[in-house]
Parts: sequence; structure tokens; C-alpha cells
Amino acid sequence: MDAKAAVDLMESSSEVHFSGFHMNGFEQRKAIIEQPTTSETDMYKQPFVIGVAGGAASGKTQVCDMIIQQLHDQRVVLVNQDSFYNNLTEEERTRVQDYNFDHPDAFDIGELLRVMDKLKHGEAVDIPKYDFKSYKSDVLRRVNPADVIILEGILVFHDPRVRELMNMKIFVDTDADVRLARRIRRDTNEKGRDIGAVLDQYSKFVKPAFDDFILPTKKYADIIIPRGGDNHVAIDLIVQHIRTKLGQHDLCKIYPNLYVIHSTFQIRGMHTLIRDAQTTKHDFIFYSDRLIRLVVEHGLGHLPFTEKQVITPTGSVYTGVDFCKRLCGVSVIRSGESMENALRACCKGIKIGKILIHREGDNGQQLIYEKLPNDISDRHVLLLDPILGTGNSAVEAISLLIRKGVPESNIIFLNLISAPKGVHVVCKSFPRIKIVTSEIEMGLNEDFRVIPGMGEFGDRYFGTDDDVEQVV
Repeated sequence: MDAKAAVDLMESSSEVHFSGFHMNGFEQRKAIIEQPTTSETDMYKQPFVIGVAGGAASGKTQVCDMIIQQLHDQRVVLVNQDSFYNNLTEEERTRVQDYNFDHPDAFDIGELLRVMDKLKHGEAVDIPKYDFKSYKSDVLRRVNPADVIILEGILVFHDPRVRELMNMKIFVDTDADVRLARRIRRDTNEKGRDIGAVLDQYSKFVKPAFDDFILPTKKYADIIIPRGGDNHVAIDLIVQHIRTKLGQHDLCKIYPNLYVIHSTFQIRGMHTLIRDAQTTKHDFIFYSDRLIRLVVEHGLGHLPFTEKQVITPTGSVYTGVDFCKRLCGVSVIRSGESMENALRACCKGIKIGKILIHREGDNGQQLIYEKLPNDISDRHVLLLDPILGTGNSAVEAISLLIRKGVPESNIIFLNLISAPKGVHVVCKSFPRIKIVTSEIEMGLNEDFRVIPGMGEFGDRYFGTDDDVEQVV
């Protein structure tokens, strides 16, 4: 591909097309692309799961309804923990006034986990509907897959297996007197019970269960909403956060420390060029450098800063921020060295260390060489490697930095493209580091090469690829 063709492609990719790109010949090319053999692609389409807990009559249902109402343009399904009460035996029904419905043992957690697992994997499922007159689940309702699943109930945070399913945990915190007043109004009007029976049940079961089982789970909440559904500001902020998460790559919903830079037609156009096997070395380097610069700038935005005031030439005071001073880069030889120029262009005089790791297949890696700043433990580190594949080399490099005294939270890993397997491996091993990338790939092929990928990045960038017809 000559320079004129590259410019033409960049210009055409910035035009408005209904599909985002001209798709001529796409089907033919797609047919010859090898499909990934890794299972991460099956994990992509996962819904955003929200857990809503709190005491009885705290306003959980109202909070859920308000969230659903504001997410009207999304597929949202509500799953109530009340649907998973255990069926009472004949003996328990005869003494139902002594049965504690607010105890964790009152729920069939196994069935709840089975239903949630199916919904998370995009399968329709039948959910029981508990009848509080017969105290059995004789009726089923069909629930289809959704983009957002809201799991609501008094004890949804109690079991760690259920908590692990959630991307966001909300605790509705309402004053005990307000909850009691609501419960009296509800049970007397809707269930025809007398006030004495309601108060007796409250003092015997409801309040002790709240103190022993429900309130302690408040510590697991990501967000605590005072006043329940009356807190419109909190609901608006929650919905805004959910919309942000829904617009992200699915892996970003699982790992909040993964950041994919916002895609534009210019970025997609540059990716198209560097992925094209026919792109010349000159164009490959030029557009790779542009993308690397964007990744580096985005990564620098995650560094800590301090507020600083300066006097402008007009004599006015401008309140801004001061850049992080204790910073260094570490490149994984040799592909990582391609990212050094962009880092030096952004950070004048920055120190850059080197790490060489010998790679053998999928799980073989050996540290060959390292040269790092002596005071690296006192610095924030930008780790440079353009391709995150299996994640094994990244784990080796990050482990070395941690052994050198670098806090895990001080490491920002920068790469151009990332395979889901590598993201899973790195984020699970080091949940406090940050990963910044420009695109998430489909997966890995049987040779553990990233696909669709861009071939051997180091060979293409440094011109050491002897194979004229590069295979992408």
C-alpha cells in the first residue's frame, strides 16, 4: 500500500457511513479468517448485574422501578429473591406464624444461582412465583435474557456466591421507624392483618433478622442510598453509571481497572491500516506511532495529580493541576521499545528501563535481562508492550516490578491491542494495576497468536520480517 492509498483510506474512513466502514469484500475476507479457539469470546456478552439489598419495606422495589424506568431503552429484567423461598412442609404450614421468612435458610440459594447463571449466559429461564397463601411455588414465569439484570431482596448480599455475580451492589438504607410504619400500612391494607400480629412478627423475626443478617451485609455495598426511592439524585447518578458501563466493552464491566480508549473513525482507520498485511513498513510505523501516542496520553491521564495555581500573562489566576513527577517507563524488549518515542515525546527526560523475557509457546516464559532505575520503587511505572496475548509475559514483567518494590497500584500497563485471555490473566493476577489499550481482540488461535491481530508487531515495526506475504 503506497502513501496515497493510505491517505485515501484515512479520508474515506472519516466520512459518514451507516455501517461505519465501506463493507465491500468484507464477507469474503471474513470467511478466511481463522476463528478463535479460546473460550473468552463466549464470555463477552454478559449482562450488567445489579444487586439491591436492604431491610423489609426500605424502598428496594421503588428504587428498582425507578432504575428500570430510566433505562427504558435497554432490556432490563427484575429478579426478586422472594421468588426463591423454600416450599413449606405441611407441618411448617400449620405453624406458619413461627416460621422465620427473614432468615437466610428460608431461601433456595441453589435455585437462585441456577437461574442467574442461565441469565448471565444469555439463556431464557423459568422463574418460580411464590404464593404466600399456599407457601409454595406452583407457578412459573418466563424471563428472557437482558442487558441489565436487577436482583432484589433482603439477603441478596448474604451469600458470597451470589455477591460474586454482581457488577454493582446497592444497599437501600432507610430509618427503622419508617420501615416499620410502611410494613404496618402494607400488611394491614394488602394482607388484611391486624396491627398486633404485625408488631408481634416484627419484634420476633423481622428486627432480629435485620440486625443479625441484613445490616451486616451493608459493608459489601458499592453504593448506599439513604431514603430509598425518595433520593432522586442518587438514582440519577446510578443510572448514569450504568449507561456508561453498558457503552463499554464487556470486559470493562468485569474489570474496572481495564480502560479502552474511545473509538472514533480516525482510530478505526488507523487500526485498519496497521492490520493490513499489504501496508508498507513506512505507513505501519507512522500510524502505529499515532495510535501509541494516543494510548500513552490516555495512560498519563490515570496518574495522580496535585492542584496548582499559576498567574497568566493577563495577571489572572488559573487553577489547574501539576503533573506527577515520580514517573518512569519500562519497555518489554523488543516490541515495547516501539512505544518509547511516544513516551519521551509526552514526558521530557523520562527514565526508561528494559525487561527481556524469552517466550516459548503459551506458558513458557523466562526472564533473560532487566535494567531498571535504582529508585523504581518510589515511582509510578508505565509498562510498555504493544500486544497483550496470553498474558504470561506480562505477568512475569509485573511480578518483577513488584519484587523490585513497586506497589501494584503504581503500575499502568499500556498496549495497542489486548486479547481477552491476556486481560483475564493479568487482571485476576493483579487486580490493582491499570490496563490501557486501544482495542480488544477476538481471541487467540491455536498457535496462541492474537486474532485478527496485526502479525508480529516487532518484525513489522523494525523491518526484520523476511516473509513478504505476512499472515494476519
